[in-house]
Amino acid sequence: MYDKNHGLYIAHCANGALSIQGKMANRHGLIAGATGTGKTVTLQVMAESFCQAGVPCFMADMKGDLSGISQAGKMSGFIEKRLPEFGIDQNDITFGGCPVRFYDVFGEQGIQMRSTIGEMGPDLMGRIMGLNETQTGVLNILYRILDEKDILLDDIKDLRLALDWLSRHAKEYTTQYGNVSTASIGAIQRALLQLENQGADKFFGVPSFKIEDLLATQDGKGVLSVLAADKLMLQPKLYSTFLLWLLSELYSTLPEVGDLELPKLVFFFDEAHMLFEDTSKALTDKIEQVIRLIRSKGVGIYFISQLPTDIPDVILGQLGNRVQHALRAYTPRDQKAVKVAAETFRANPEFKTEDAILELETGEALVSFLDEKGAPSVVERAKVLFPLSQIGAITEGQRIDIMNASGDIVRKYKEAEERESAFEVFSRENEAEAKAAEEAAAEKEAEKEKAKEEKDNKKGLFSKIMKAVTTAVTTTFAAILGTWVSDKISGKKTKSKKSITEKVAKNTTSAVTRTITRDILGNLVK
Repeated sequence: MYDKNHGLYIAHCANGALSIQGKMANRHGLIAGATGTGKTVTLQVMAESFCQAGVPCFMADMKGDLSGISQAGKMSGFIEKRLPEFGIDQNDITFGGCPVRFYDVFGEQGIQMRSTIGEMGPDLMGRIMGLNETQTGVLNILYRILDEKDILLDDIKDLRLALDWLSRHAKEYTTQYGNVSTASIGAIQRALLQLENQGADKFFGVPSFKIEDLLATQDGKGVLSVLAADKLMLQPKLYSTFLLWLLSELYSTLPEVGDLELPKLVFFFDEAHMLFEDTSKALTDKIEQVIRLIRSKGVGIYFISQLPTDIPDVILGQLGNRVQHALRAYTPRDQKAVKVAAETFRANPEFKTEDAILELETGEALVSFLDEKGAPSVVERAKVLFPLSQIGAITEGQRIDIMNASGDIVRKYKEAEERESAFEVFSRENEAEAKAAEEAAAEKEAEKEKAKEEKDNKKGLFSKIMKAVTTAVTTTFAAILGTWVSDKISGKKTKSKKSITEKVAKNTTSAVTRTITRDILGNLVK
């Protein structure tokens, strides 16, 4: 809870209230502990306190039980028993819910959240699809080419067609960007198909989510943006990469503000170990850089995980506000984790931190927040406050009522939009190429037919000429032979000034000339 006396009041110990300093809230934090030890309630108490202070928050609801933060809580025997320990009078308690917006990547249980594939970037897309370094390199080449061509990548069909285009034009870019193998493109296409089958096609598209919508307030309270993540959790890579994209967008979008009295936004990252599983060193370095620098944008990031060792040391060292619930040391690995967790706190001489971690009850925690100077306080064994909102899930009807009350922003993101992007550009190009290929093939076929016709015509004329020559020669010789036989029978002698050869030549020439003339005139008529 939040009030002027205690500030961001989170827990209570023997020495009094334990509160997060408003100016230090952007120095990030950690909520850790075994399953069932109270991490979700601690997250709810923190988010509720920030909300009451006017600070909007973003959180993922893994099991649906965080949705209760939208409804007023009520007095219970457990809370009544705790009141004297906290020094709180029952008459001073006002139960109430927080202003909430429900979001859902799949658009089923909340406001649709989308990102374009272009905004996600090649490295994060490679992570979502589980690509290797070479395949991610191919994506980087594709993104660079499309940037140079001013072509947008919005959704899965854009990326699929762009990859197909790249496979056919890869040789044009080999000397500039390196080899692009068909095997790599095939592997990316298969991973893309798998991603689409998992429902990710609903996440990629326009309008893409605007980070500024996470910074909303209502009646002086910060609006809590609750992401329905029960279905999203079934795809750990998509879940963790989506939240990482949100962090990157916050970092690149928000202006520098330095240390404020209170942060502009608090971001709770549940199941944080998923962010760092199978993550390359380059991407881990990028995450570390974002977390280190984003506090100057007025954003506090709070990781929730079972073990502090789930978080890389370089990032763990930046988490100043810590709540450690109980751990169970059943295995040597668990015992080592307990020891590491204890060593991350500033020791309290009144108890042994390592032993206390194993002895904590549900709702109890070891707590250390940064003081006004930014130094970690001595660890205290404390009991986390109870939330003033409902613990547990809400009904479907209550969720619908809240959605209806968020009318404008629901309508803003409800319907997917289409604009000219890679799919439209390459579809036109493919159609143009197909038409050009069809015209070229038709022209080639026409030329082939023409050549055949000319060849046939030449062959036909030659045959006609040879036939005419043969006929002329035969006729001439027949005439000469007839004359000779007639002379022999009659005893007459026919005189002729021309020799046989001259007659044959003359008749043959006349026949050839007539044949060629008829062929030319015939073609003209055609």
